[in-house]
Parts: sequence; structure tokens; C-alpha cells
Amino acid sequence: MNTTDRAAAIRQPQDAEIRGGGPTSVRLLIDSNDAGGSSSTVEVTLGRGADGATPHFHTLSDELFYVADGELQVMVDDKFVTVGAGGALVVPKHMPHAFGAAPESTARILIALTPGVERHSYFRFLERLATGEVTPTEFEAAQQDYDNHFIDAPRWWAERNANRA
Repeated sequence: MNTTDRAAAIRQPQDAEIRGGGPTSVRLLIDSNDAGGSSSTVEVTLGRGADGATPHFHTLSDELFYVADGELQVMVDDKFVTVGAGGALVVPKHMPHAFGAAPESTARILIALTPGVERHSYFRFLERLATGEVTPTEFEAAQQDYDNHFIDAPRWWAERNANRA
């Protein structure tokens, strides 16, 4: 018995938009507007030791990470942890965090923001930044629009760079 007026949000693998390439790619799965605001989901694939997201926090959503393959190195608040395949973590809103593939590993992760915010346009925006279509000033101004607030975290970069060849 269906007790909701909302349809299920379904994205078949062949219908997912893929952004990026090289060491990092993002499959845009289901965004907030498709899920009635409940969540936004993406799958991120990171090459060996590749950086994912730089230190930041969100003010509107908690962020769930599920590690499907490989190992993910994560900064959560002032802690550093590596989560292996089959592991998961939830970062509460307002908590600083960052992630990348562990130094000697690749990683494939599912990320879900709950409640959902429109995130797919953020990944398209990042791609335009990488190609020079968006200026760093425009990127700085967009932090509020995408609820992605960047912070300075020298310990994160020291940890990441200490393990690079």
C-alpha cells in the first residue's frame, strides 16, 4: 500500500551523468529535486592516492560516505582515519571534513547528503572551474550557493603530502 504522493527516485547505471576524468570522476546519481528533498547522491571514483574534497563543512546536511572499494583517508573534525571497503561514516553538518584515496590505494565511494541539497550542479561548476570557465572569485562566492564552506586545514595537507611519492 502506497502512502506517499511521491514517486521512487531511480537512476539506472547507463543514465548516470559522469563528470571529471583522470584520477577523479563523479557519477551523478540522484539529486535532491529527484528525491523530494530527502537526499542527494553521487558515486566518486578516486585513483591511487588521489585527493577528493579539500577541507570544508556543510551547514544544511549531514554527509554519509560508504566505501565500496579500496580505502578512503578522511579528516573528520581534528581526527584522521582510514576507512576500508565495506565501511562507512556520517559527518554531521558543521563538522570540518576532507577525503581522498589512501596513499597506496584507489577508492570508490557513495556519498549521500541528507537532507538533500542540489549538488549535481556543484560538480558541473567544479568542472568549469578546472577548465577556466569560472574564476576563483566566482568559486569563492558560490560557497553559499552550494553549501560547501572551505576552511584552512594545514594538518590535513601535511598528512596528505607526507605520504606522496
